[in-house]
This record gives sequence, C-alpha cells and structure tokens, in this order.
Amino acid sequence: MTLPAIDPNDDLRFMRRALELAEAAARAGEVPVGAVVVGPDGTVLGEAGNAPIGLSDPSAHAEMLALREAARRVGNYRLPGTTLYVTLEPCPMCAGAIVHARVARLVFAASDPKTGACGSVFDLVRSDRLNHRVTVESGLLEPESARLLRSFFEARR
Repeated sequence: MTLPAIDPNDDLRFMRRALELAEAAARAGEVPVGAVVVGPDGTVLGEAGNAPIGLSDPSAHAEMLALREAARRVGNYRLPGTTLYVTLEPCPMCAGAIVHARVARLVFAASDPKTGACGSVFDLVRSDRLNHRVTVESGLLEPESARLLRSFFEARR
C-alpha cells in the first residue's frame, strides 16, 4: 500500500480540526476526543467528536463515528490510502476498526497510557499477527490535546 503524499501543513490543519471537534465534544459533556478521516486526495471524508454519552452508545468514540461517516461517503467499509487524525491514541475497539477499514496512516496527538492500542499499552495497528498494518505517527499537537483532556477531567473532580 502506497501512503498518500504527506504535507506537514496538512497534518497540522487536520489535527487542528480534530482538536476543534474535541473541544465541541467537551462542551457537550463528552470526553474531549476528535477525529478526522482524510482521503488520499486530501478531502475530508469523515469527522466527529466523542459522543457515547449523547448517543447512549459505547461504540460512539470519535474515531468510530468518523470512520462510519467516511465509509458511507465512499460507499465501502474499506478506506485504503486514508489518514486518520485523532487527538488521543485510539483504544483497542477503535484500533480494530482502523485495521479492518485498512486505514493507511494514523496520526494521533496524545498517548493514552491506560487504554492506548497504538503503541502505549498495546500495538494492534502494527501487529504482525493481523493482515493489515498502519503507519503511526504520534505527538502532533500533543500539548494542546493533553491540556484539553486534563482541563476536562480536572473540572469533573
């Protein structure tokens, strides 16, 4: 699988959009996570903020919702050549969906030392035991994402 051409300015633009979606999720009382799926041509195919509380759906993580929207838009559950931008390292459920969707590249901001499944606790998206591996980059706008998450949880205590 050939990776899409990568422009660092595009990475920043899409991660900033993911942060906007995370902020909107926080305003709605959700854990502030945002995700954006971008096609090989740079088109946004799907985007979402976390919504499990509002949707009463444990699978309504930002990544899952963004992947669903992208799959609907392209008319296929496979999303080869796409890049997923997310503000927090995906959990095992989301990592599994990323692999099944054949996402080419994952860019996340903050690591999740408790449930991260893309290098922190597990590394499902790069496992040799699975039939697809994802290129992973982390740390893009990590301070902003971490600050948003910290503020959200501090306000809840």
